[in-house]
Amino acid sequence: MEPFDSDLTQRVIFGVNSIDKLAESTIALGGSRVLLVTDPGIQDAGILNRAYSALNNEKIPCYVFSDVEPNPTTKHVEEAVKFAKANTPIDIIIGLGGGSAMDCAKGVNFLLTNGGKMEDYWGTNKAAKPMLPSVGIPTTIGTGSEAQSYALIAQEDTHVKMACGDKKAQFGTVILDPILTKTLPRLVAAITGIDAIAHAIESYVSTRRNPLSQMFSLQAWKLLNANYELALEENNFEARGKMLFGAYLAGLAIENSMLGAAHACANPLTARYGITHGIAVALMLPHVIRFNSTIAEKSYSELCTDAHLADRIEVLMKVGDLPNTIQDCLVQRHIRSTDIPTLAQDAAAQWTAQFNPRSMHIHDFTRLYEKVH
Repeated sequence: MEPFDSDLTQRVIFGVNSIDKLAESTIALGGSRVLLVTDPGIQDAGILNRAYSALNNEKIPCYVFSDVEPNPTTKHVEEAVKFAKANTPIDIIIGLGGGSAMDCAKGVNFLLTNGGKMEDYWGTNKAAKPMLPSVGIPTTIGTGSEAQSYALIAQEDTHVKMACGDKKAQFGTVILDPILTKTLPRLVAAITGIDAIAHAIESYVSTRRNPLSQMFSLQAWKLLNANYELALEENNFEARGKMLFGAYLAGLAIENSMLGAAHACANPLTARYGITHGIAVALMLPHVIRFNSTIAEKSYSELCTDAHLADRIEVLMKVGDLPNTIQDCLVQRHIRSTDIPTLAQDAAAQWTAQFNPRSMHIHDFTRLYEKVH
C-alpha cells in the first residue's frame, strides 16, 4: 500500500435538529460574537431563524450577511468583509447554506484576518496570519464545501474561479442536520446530489488518490447512489440525511485527493454561459467517464458492479430531470461550434484538469464538448 499523509481535524455533528447545538459549538470554538454568512433563500426558508434562535438562546450576538449569490465573486466577499468590519469585533464565522455561502464565508475569513484581496490567496497556504474559528452548516445535499479548506471564489470581472486554500480556512466544526434540507426543492436536490456523486467518482480515480481518500469516495458513492432518487422527495429525511453525509464524505475525499476533467470542463460552462455548476458537471461526467475508461475501467467497476458507470450516471440524470446538452440549458442564446475551441482552452487551464487519470490535451476537451453541444 502506498504511503500517504492526511490531517483530519474537524468535529462533525450529525443528526436531525443538530442545528440546536450551534451555540454550544460556537462557544467550544471560543466564539462570542458571530458573523453569519448566508443567502436570501436560506432567510426566506426560515432556516436562518433556527440558527439565530440557537445563538440567541445563549445570548451570543449574531450579525447576518445574507447577500451571497450563486457562484460568489470577489464582490460578494468584499461586501461581506465591509459588513463584518462595521460590526467588529467578530471572533467567529458561520457559513450557512449551499457551497456558495460556505465558500464566501471562507473567503471573508481570509480577508478579515489577513487583509488584501482574494487574488492574493489564489493557490495554497498563502495566509501568513492566524484565521478565525468557523462553523460550516450545509443546507443542500451535495456541496462538500463544509469538508474542504478551499474557498472557490470567482473574479468579478472575468468570472474565472479561484481556488484559495489554507488549512486555517477549514471549518473547525461541521453541523449536518437533515431537517435543514426540508425546503430544498426537488430540482436543487437533483442538481446538488449529482454534483456530490461527481465528487465521489472523480476523487476515486484522481491521480492524487490514496487509500484514505478512496475509502471516503467509496462510502460516499454507496450512500449517494443508493439514496439519490429517494432524496428527491422533500420529506424523506432518512434519505436526505444519508445524502448529506455522503456529500460530506465526498468533500473529505476531495480534500485528501482532487477532482478531474468533468469539473475542469464544467467551470467554463458556468463562467461563460451561467450554467449551474451541478448541471454543468452532470453534462460532462458520463462522457469523461467513457474517455477515462481506457485507464480507469477497473476502478470504475469497483464503484458500479452491475452496469457501466457512465450508463448509471445517465440513469440518475434522467431520474433528476437534468438536461443532456448545453443547448438544453440555454434559453436566450445558443452555443456555436466556434465557441468550443475557446471552451477547450479554458478547460485545459483549470487546476483540476491535471489530476484526471487519463492525460488531457486540447483536442480531448474539444471532443468532450462536441458530445454535449
